[in-house]
Amino acid sequence: MLFGIVFLWQVPHFYAIAWLYRLDYARAGFRLLPVVDPEGVRTARQIVLYTLALLLVSLLTTVLDLTGALYFVGALTLGLGFFALGLRLALSRTGFHARRLFLGSIIYVPVLLVLMIVDKVQVRAGSAFITY
Repeated sequence: MLFGIVFLWQVPHFYAIAWLYRLDYARAGFRLLPVVDPEGVRTARQIVLYTLALLLVSLLTTVLDLTGALYFVGALTLGLGFFALGLRLALSRTGFHARRLFLGSIIYVPVLLVLMIVDKVQVRAGSAFITY
């Protein structure tokens, strides 16, 4: 599950960076999607699809009973926020919104992982209390 989360997260994160520096990548001869897609339509579509898939996979951990309600609510909130940033970039395709998506991506992963840890500690502490 962690692999899936990090794998899906890296695509919008990278495309946000690539959108910001697409002219530099083009000058260097790198044919990245934001370089060969000057209008950004395909890049934006990929960002939206990957942020949506990331939202679903991050919630799947609760469906598989690996995390609890605290994580689910936090992951849902974070995922919807990250998806909204991707959607906003898809609608405007500006450097400003690409930078916001990039910064949001930097916040997303550590907060999600901390939520996972806190949720697990809370569940264990609660079950230990009930057991004794």
